[in-house]
Amino acid sequence: MGDEEVKLLGAWPSFFSIRVEIALKMKGINYEYVAEDIFNKSPELLKYNPIHKKIPVLLHNGKPICESLVILEYIDETWKSEPSILPKDPHARAMARFWAKFIDDKCFPTMWQIRRSQGEEEREKAIKEAMEQLETLENELKGKKFFGGDEIGLVDIAANFLALWLGVMEELVGIELLTKDKFPGLCEWTDDYLSSSIIKEALPAKQKLLDRFRNMFQRTK
Repeated sequence: MGDEEVKLLGAWPSFFSIRVEIALKMKGINYEYVAEDIFNKSPELLKYNPIHKKIPVLLHNGKPICESLVILEYIDETWKSEPSILPKDPHARAMARFWAKFIDDKCFPTMWQIRRSQGEEEREKAIKEAMEQLETLENELKGKKFFGGDEIGLVDIAANFLALWLGVMEELVGIELLTKDKFPGLCEWTDDYLSSSIIKEALPAKQKLLDRFRNMFQRTK
């Protein structure tokens, strides 16, 4: 597959975009990275993702694949080299998809709502929901190093937000959600995840993210 053209339209502050970079690096795939400005979208992005007009977009030999979880599965199915991103067992694959979707559909929106909430009552409601979701993930992780077992897989990559971006949001808002006394398993998972050489290579620096989101929050006030 050496003559293939692989291009990623992405943005470094986006954990959705970073998911795809992690998968490409895990598989050892050479790719061209095209940095997009989410406030000034390029004609290329609008051409290849006309429905959602969002990053990330993976271009494989000129054909676009959109939505980060869809792209992760595509990468795993197209490049069969180890490590696998999804489990081989059909039931385990289905469960990995379930938990990845839970993170995207439930956890991320709730936790982001804490920052966006208007008034104390709305914020307290979002914090309560977020703590319940973290408890659900804590229970799912019990007895395992990573969500899929001993190696980083789909759910871990999907949970990227919890490993770094949640801490940035906590710092900007002035709250603590993910603490060792309440969620020891998730905190240990975060340490193990962030110590992986591939994850280190793909993730932006925390201070850089803090500066970026502080500026973004000021723009949207």
